[in-house]
Amino acid sequence: MNKSALSHALPLAAAGALLVVFPFVGGKFYVDLMVTTMILGIFALSLELLVGLTGLVSFGHAAFFGIAAYATALLAPQAAAASIAWLLPAVLAITTLAAAAIGALSLRTRGIYFIMVTLAFAQMAYFVFHDMKFAGGSDGLYLNIKPVLALGSVTLLDLDRPLTFYYVTFGALVLVYGLLAAVRRARFGHALAGIKANEQRMRAAGFSTYPYKLAAFALAGGLAGVAGFLYAVKDGFVNPEILAWHQSGTVLLMLILGGIGTLRGAVIGAFLFVVLKELFQSEALFGSFARHWQLPLGLTIIGCVALMPNGITGLPSQLRSLRTPVPHAG
Repeated sequence: MNKSALSHALPLAAAGALLVVFPFVGGKFYVDLMVTTMILGIFALSLELLVGLTGLVSFGHAAFFGIAAYATALLAPQAAAASIAWLLPAVLAITTLAAAAIGALSLRTRGIYFIMVTLAFAQMAYFVFHDMKFAGGSDGLYLNIKPVLALGSVTLLDLDRPLTFYYVTFGALVLVYGLLAAVRRARFGHALAGIKANEQRMRAAGFSTYPYKLAAFALAGGLAGVAGFLYAVKDGFVNPEILAWHQSGTVLLMLILGGIGTLRGAVIGAFLFVVLKELFQSEALFGSFARHWQLPLGLTIIGCVALMPNGITGLPSQLRSLRTPVPHAG
């Protein structure tokens, strides 16, 4: 392992070790907040595949997060615990197929038109769940009994137990991170990086770029479905707001804060966004002004983007460039 790889692996290992022991040292509130952060980290990682690796800026990614959450609540029986063994694959299949269908149409466009088309599809999904009685309308749906994984009469995983759910969420975050790391190193990932750099050149080299982009779009939707499933199980409640356009904007902000183009940036950005949101919502710190938490949060994000255009993960190289003396012309 070279020095650069080691410098990346050690912080990841330290962060993983901290997350493993966190339930035993953090209070109930902070453990619950960490679960939310990890779910958002998975959501941000799914969008990183599109934005950071493929160069496709989607403003409708919340649609897949919401579709998965609603599918979880709609498919789970009300009188008994659903089995994770069939519920999770069913939710991911529905979400991936929805992403493939939306992607097949959206990817016919480019640039700002692609952004607007993805936004339009997300808003369509929002109004479907908002206006239809089967989805509970604006009141949403409840997941009364959380799913389990059982082998005969032996329960292996009960997601109603907070500690079990914490480690299931942590395991999902690790698996999604590892999968995307493998994708980036694979031929498929190199093709996506080439499409982001210069799609016309990739076509000239003999690559049919559309299937690659569609596969990336479907995979990203499926991974967002993992986050949506965990979100529905965690809160036991879903409503149309999780599909709204601002949800897609929020996850895009997480990437910008952490640094677009790196997997760790997606996770760091999710963590930083949650911390800032909780900080500015604290009445202990800001008193009655905490009701206007969106204002300081927005100003802070603007400041971070202005001072760190490459995000938190780009800060070390930014500082090194500032310390490097500029050579003077002879």
